Amino acid sequence: MKTLILTLMFLFLAVVMLAIKVLFVKGGKFPSGHVHDIGALRDKGVRCGRDQ
Repeated sequence: MKTLILTLMFLFLAVVMLAIKVLFVKGGKFPSGHVHDIGALRDKGVRCGRDQ
């Protein structure tokens, strides 16, 4: 039972930490995880597998 409670606490903390920018920054939103939106990957020529 302790393990379950500890796991749920860590999951809650992770979600809160991910949502801080969305909740507290005006106009904030989650960063894009798409390959075409990440400049470093574009510079290396990495493309989305769905586009190929």
